[in-house]
Amino acid sequence: MTHGTTGSEIVVGVDPDPAESSQFALDWAAGEAARRNLPLRLVVSIPPLHDTQHVDTVPHYLSLKSQAERALASASGTVVRRWPALPVTTELFDGMPARVICRTAARRARLVVLGSRRLSGPAEIFSARSVVVPVSAQADCPVVVVREPAHPTAESALVVGVDGSESSRSAVAFAVEEASLRHAGVHALWAWRRPAVSLRDEAAGTAERRRLLAETVAGWAEEYPDVRITQDVVSGHPVEELARASADALAVVAGRRGRGGYSGMRLGSVVHGLLHRATCPVITVPA
Repeated sequence: MTHGTTGSEIVVGVDPDPAESSQFALDWAAGEAARRNLPLRLVVSIPPLHDTQHVDTVPHYLSLKSQAERALASASGTVVRRWPALPVTTELFDGMPARVICRTAARRARLVVLGSRRLSGPAEIFSARSVVVPVSAQADCPVVVVREPAHPTAESALVVGVDGSESSRSAVAFAVEEASLRHAGVHALWAWRRPAVSLRDEAAGTAERRRLLAETVAGWAEEYPDVRITQDVVSGHPVEELARASADALAVVAGRRGRGGYSGMRLGSVVHGLLHRATCPVITVPA
């Protein structure tokens, strides 16, 4: 079976502005790098200044660069203190952060990890510093968005959304691999809207989805016998059901597909909804 991308490092975007979300993402990324025995790369990109003729342009740029360098040094120091054996490198880029991460940093990454401040939809799309939506939509590797730390219990698992698509199969593959690394379980969830016709149609639809869900997860239990995989088919909106399941999950994993409404970015509506609604880290997996 295929196990998705095989990049050689974990990349984490560091916010040059102090923010708890950036610290949560840093902790998640460092822990993941240690689990996978991969080096960690911390990156910051300075957005271009719009008015290049203005007298204050150069001082403003130098101020941003200094701020970014301090953020990288602080983040690197934090990682080295907590994970002294973890190889850590830093990189400072010039350019729009999302474009730089997708076209440069993500190409050699096993995972890209980002923090998020719960910006509004338009702000996350158009803000020069915001990277969550465009990177989740365009990166060739899985992308993890960490707004706040998960609150795991002894029964916590990774929740993975399944809908029969190739991208959800990729999501299941990633979720099982990740669960094995974390000594956790996987809860495969298929949420669908009830038909407005009859109970018989609903029963038949549920049965068919149970069959397809079983086919999607088939084989993974044999390959990862240490991972307990549970399955469930529920009626309801996928975003609402997966967001509800995120309350006590280690992470929610979802496949990315479809074309969004901005610049041809590929981001399914369910993933887009989860980025705003889930209360645990959201992992977006390309097909």
